[in-house]
Amino acid sequence: MTDPKQLRVSDAEREHVVGLLQKAIGRGLITLDEFSERTDQALASRTRGELNAVLVDLPGMVSSEAPVEDVAVDPRFAGSPKERLELKSTMSHVQRKGRWSVPRTIVVHNRMGNTELDFREAHLPHPVVTIDLDVFAGSVRVLVPEGSSVNTDDLRLSASGMQDKVRVESGGRPHFVVKGNVKAGTVEIKVKRKFSFRHA
Repeated sequence: MTDPKQLRVSDAEREHVVGLLQKAIGRGLITLDEFSERTDQALASRTRGELNAVLVDLPGMVSSEAPVEDVAVDPRFAGSPKERLELKSTMSHVQRKGRWSVPRTIVVHNRMGNTELDFREAHLPHPVVTIDLDVFAGSVRVLVPEGSSVNTDDLRLSASGMQDKVRVESGGRPHFVVKGNVKAGTVEIKVKRKFSFRHA
């Protein structure tokens, strides 16, 4: 009989464990550096034994060693995120906001249009999200949650403007890498708190 620890794991199981690590950091069980290291280890795991190794010292968070067909996902989010999402707009408006599942890579093709990516309420299973821009005479607005970091070193601008109001280039969770080409366009990146009512 095959040792359960040697059974192969799926992408869904890896993402489930990353979600458990996110809960662990929220409870103060691990540091940001430990979260980053363990997330990398989880995403590289091939067997259930390797995957459970990142959780073994966290009380109540060891993933089941039984074969897993489906991992429970918060019903507010529609399915598991894809690895890559392409958004295309020509003289039109494209928006992603609210509760949506974010893939590892988002490619934006924008021709004289408007693209808005709002990650504040999104399901973010990946510690690093890449946003690849291909923009001509268009505008892109990116809203990231508090605690995020953004790197724009590989973003090339030609007759364009950019406002990066995050000003944290590394170490945040999640971390966004914004790259690509923008010609005669604008890019705005900012941290914006979710609206809440305040009583006088």
